[in-house]
Amino acid sequence: MKRRRAVTAANESSWQHLIPTPPTSGLGTALAMAPARTTVDTPVATFLPTNYEMGYSYPLIVWLHEKGGNERHLPQVMQHISTQNFVAVAPQASHECNDQLRSYQWVQQPVAIAAAGQAVSEAIDLARSEFSVHDSRIFLVGHGNGGSMALRLAMQTPERFAGVISINGALPRRHSLLRNVNRLRKLPFLLSSSRDYPQYPETAVCRDLRLLHSAGCNVDIRQYPGSDDLTTCMLADVNRWVMERVCG
Repeated sequence: MKRRRAVTAANESSWQHLIPTPPTSGLGTALAMAPARTTVDTPVATFLPTNYEMGYSYPLIVWLHEKGGNERHLPQVMQHISTQNFVAVAPQASHECNDQLRSYQWVQQPVAIAAAGQAVSEAIDLARSEFSVHDSRIFLVGHGNGGSMALRLAMQTPERFAGVISINGALPRRHSLLRNVNRLRKLPFLLSSSRDYPQYPETAVCRDLRLLHSAGCNVDIRQYPGSDDLTTCMLADVNRWVMERVCG
């Protein structure tokens, strides 16, 4: 799909042109319900591509998991994004959910936002110190409330990231989200959503598009049929969108 499609997609009549191949699985729900890998007790998970080469500076994906998930789901996620193109890290969210699955969530409150920013910084620093990554090709990608936090953190320090992707995660509203509005126009955004996903309905997607467009942001949009929160099709499109900017 063409870039900047979002600037003309804020009305319902244009949604039908944005629907790609139907999703193949509700991956997000499956991950949230499955116990995570616990072989290493650390708040940051890492992923190295197949045939990793130290002499090549890889793009870095920083993955922010959904409420009910955790950082240990990163390998399953990267299997559907790409096993060859990226180094990836996933910090653990700061607030633990009240369940038995060792799950966490991102909270849109000042102290928790600061903690999220620190967690992302530490994950990036870990990747830089341990692996060969390109400092100008760091992409922040989040799912659900991790997508909302990804949008907020990228908008706080837009120069730090080569792009930000939110999958079924609404744009936050409070705590001075647009205070850096004049610095946002060079930051590429991708908003991905499921047409019938109840936690992020089409009306909310259109509202977010209008707000970002009014701020002069460079926004792409992908909408998928069905009500799944995360699918293999969405993750494959993450790979395509990022590689378009890497190879641009």
